[in-house]
Amino acid sequence: MSTEENWETPVSDPLASAQAPWLEGKVALVAGGGLSGPLGGVGFALAWLYARNGAAIAVVDRDEAAAARTVEAIRSAGGQAEAFLADLTDPDSTTAAIDAAHEHFGRLDVVADSVGGTGVQPIFEATEDQWDLAMDLNLKSVWYVLRAAQKHMTRGGAMVTISSGAAEGRGPGMPYSIAKSALEKLSVGAAGTLADRGIRVNCVRVGMIWGAFAARGMTEEQREFRRQNVAMQTEGNNWDIAAAAFFLTTDQSRWITGQVLSVDGGGNKPQNTGSAGGTRPPKAN
Repeated sequence: MSTEENWETPVSDPLASAQAPWLEGKVALVAGGGLSGPLGGVGFALAWLYARNGAAIAVVDRDEAAAARTVEAIRSAGGQAEAFLADLTDPDSTTAAIDAAHEHFGRLDVVADSVGGTGVQPIFEATEDQWDLAMDLNLKSVWYVLRAAQKHMTRGGAMVTISSGAAEGRGPGMPYSIAKSALEKLSVGAAGTLADRGIRVNCVRVGMIWGAFAARGMTEEQREFRRQNVAMQTEGNNWDIAAAAFFLTTDQSRWITGQVLSVDGGGNKPQNTGSAGGTRPPKAN
């Protein structure tokens, strides 16, 4: 064998030997990270996964009791967490909470924003107040968080936002779906803006999961019908979304930015409508 073929095994890259915990010594800020009900939400799931992987958690939420539940759960499991109360639809309140989190922990490495909801009225029936609330909650609040947090982040930091499959749907328009479409553009734009600072931004587009948001407005019959229309014929949950968002904010995804990742079980179930240009199946007798 020639000496040119006596290579060392090429495993020197950090990704080749990375082991959990993936966020040891880092600080993760989760907007909307409170535990507000027995089903939990994506924000709580993210806070939990970050804490389980070694990060200290800044839980930013307007619900003091929900934020306290998350902090207590993480501390009871041996992690570090602090609550920072804020109305994330208010820029001054948002900035004050994020600045306080940075001052408390001394750094911000990961930012996850899971805030959203409301605005499910038909676009021509929604009132101006309903429209504005949908934009404030699903778009502007995320802009406030990213804008306030990025100034505290250094190279290697990562952000993730949470969108919805409604953003790409071609059904009747809702303020919610329009705001989520804009949120995806905001996320991609933020990635391009922050790329030269080594800060990554990605977005997770949520499919038909079962969680507190869905449970508020759906019967069990509707839930089952929806499950049957997922390509994988299974129902996702908060942890499926959080796991994807978690990955996008670790060094394991260090070369991924400006992406919108659909986590949706394959999307809508394909229907057998034949093949255009193909041969018709024979008719049954």
